[in-house]
Amino acid sequence: MGKTILTAILTVLATTFCAAQPRGTAIVAHRGYWNCKKAGYTPNSVAALKCAQKAGFWGSEFDINMTSDGEILVFHDGEINGKKIDQHPYSEFKDVRLKNGEPIPTLDQYLEQAEKYPKTVLVLEIKWHSSWELETRAVHGCIERLKAHELFSPERVIFISFSLGACKTITAAAPGFIVQYLGDDRDPDQIAEHGIKGIDTWFRTMLENPEWYTKARNNAMSVNVWTVDGAEDMEHLFRMGVDQLTTDKPMLARDVLRRIGIDEIKIK
Repeated sequence: MGKTILTAILTVLATTFCAAQPRGTAIVAHRGYWNCKKAGYTPNSVAALKCAQKAGFWGSEFDINMTSDGEILVFHDGEINGKKIDQHPYSEFKDVRLKNGEPIPTLDQYLEQAEKYPKTVLVLEIKWHSSWELETRAVHGCIERLKAHELFSPERVIFISFSLGACKTITAAAPGFIVQYLGDDRDPDQIAEHGIKGIDTWFRTMLENPEWYTKARNNAMSVNVWTVDGAEDMEHLFRMGVDQLTTDKPMLARDVLRRIGIDEIKIK
C-alpha cells in the first residue's frame, strides 16, 4: 500500500475515533524527560525523572532490573558491562556511572525523588529476568519498595511489562492498579483472557491494526502506545483516543496536542 493511501486511511480512522474520546491524552516521558540539557541527555536517571516532574507531564516511565542479591536498579538493559544484572550482586555495579555522571540509581534512590512530586505518575516497567523465580521476586520487591516510600497507590503508579507472567503476577498482587502488557504477540482479546486490563502497544502495531483499539475498549482496557517520536504519528494516535502516549519527545507531543486542540491530561 502506498504511503499516501495509508496516511489517508489512518487520518479517516483517527478522526472517527476522536469523536469518542473527549477526555484527551496523557503524555508519558519515556525513561524520564531525558532528552534535555538539565538531564544530561541521560535516560533512566534521577535527573530525567526530575525534569519530567518539573515539566508537568502526566507520567514518567522507567525500567527495573534486580541484582542477584535483591537490589533493584533503574536500568533498561539486562546487562551492565557484559554482566547480567540478575546474576551478579549490587556491589559489582554500584560504582558504574551514567552519561551524566550519576550512579545507576537504585529503586529506593529513584523513589526518593518521586516522593517530591505527588502529581507525577510512575510508569514502572518490569524487565525480563533469567527465571520466573527472579522475575516474581523483582515484582514483589518493587511493591515492597513502593510501600516503603508510601507510593503504592493506583493514583501514583501503573505497571507495564513485556512479560505476560509478570503482568499476571502484578495483577494478582496489586488489585486495582493499571497493568499494561507491552507485547504485540497477543491482541487485546487474548490479553484480557488472562485478567490483564491494559495494553501498552508499539505505536506501529496500533496504527496498522486499529481494530486493536476497539477490542481494548470492548474489554474495558486502558490504552497506551510506545515509543512515538514523530509528530504525524502522534497526531493519528491522539485522534484515535489513546489514554497515554509514551515518547522520547514529550515537548513535541505537548505541542501537537495544542495544535490539534486535544486536551493534555494531567493529574489534578
